[in-house]
Amino acid sequence: MQRDNIISYFDMCQTEGTSLQKGMNFRVRGKHSVILMSLRRGAPYRDRVENEGRILIYEGHDVPRSKGGPDPKAVDQPEFNSSGSLTENGKFHRAAQGYKAGKKGPDLVRVYEKLKDGIWSDSGYFHLIDSWREHDGKRNVFLFRLAAIENSENELSEDPVPYERSPGRIIPSHVKLAVWKRDGGKCVECGESTELHFDHILPFSKGGTSLKADNVQLLCARHNLQKSANIK
Repeated sequence: MQRDNIISYFDMCQTEGTSLQKGMNFRVRGKHSVILMSLRRGAPYRDRVENEGRILIYEGHDVPRSKGGPDPKAVDQPEFNSSGSLTENGKFHRAAQGYKAGKKGPDLVRVYEKLKDGIWSDSGYFHLIDSWREHDGKRNVFLFRLAAIENSENELSEDPVPYERSPGRIIPSHVKLAVWKRDGGKCVECGESTELHFDHILPFSKGGTSLKADNVQLLCARHNLQKSANIK
């Protein structure tokens, strides 16, 4: 699947071969990791996009809410479980620090973004390149830096690889939502409402931008492929 496809939760789980019950899923089936994110107003975590869509800053996850337990937003995000094993925060943090120390290549992470209830976007693959702890005014949280990569065969290897050479970009959430509303959730060419994709009218390679809705449209899989084949 290409970056920016519209996808259902069911299809996400089928694609990854597992039930995605958590927002952070380290090395699913021993391969790439998967994270679920949201930049919507009122989202539970402070995820953000920087550098014109090239960098994702992803916030770690809280302790699970439990009856009679503390408010998860009032305690530090955990690195270890009570058993001493690493949490998902801890696993991602260890992988990022291993890369920074030069001990391994950056982990490969696939990102899915929730746009609205029932509407997800496959944001493609990223390299996990940094992590740190930060005080948010109430408690310590984990933050992870991920760099978008192009979906080329070489860069999707599960083996350790050098840091990204040709960075990709993601379309900001507010642009996706504006395009979805403007185009009515349908392909602008044929009106199809399934297998949709956020398409750049003028590609990056020709100077196009992902920062303005005017350069993004909804296309079905058939018309997206037809357009790609015609770009010289």
